[in-house]
Amino acid sequence: MSVEHHDLIHELPEYRDQIHSLKMNDAHFSKLFAEYHAVTKQVERMETEAEPVATSTEEELKVKRLHLKDQLYAMLRASA
Repeated sequence: MSVEHHDLIHELPEYRDQIHSLKMNDAHFSKLFAEYHAVTKQVERMETEAEPVATSTEEELKVKRLHLKDQLYAMLRASA
């Protein structure tokens, strides 16, 4: 089974430089960025069934990842 990667650089490649800058200079962005990637890794392990869980658990994490991505995207747009 092929797993689609959802790391922030793949999701928002046009913001590559801003992502790097905010990670280095904005503690809140950096914290959200780290949390987003931790959740993404959990979801990817679930999708490959390396860490089997109930579908509802996987869906809850996907929603959490989406909310984190929305917050990060809003911060990226505001810094543009």
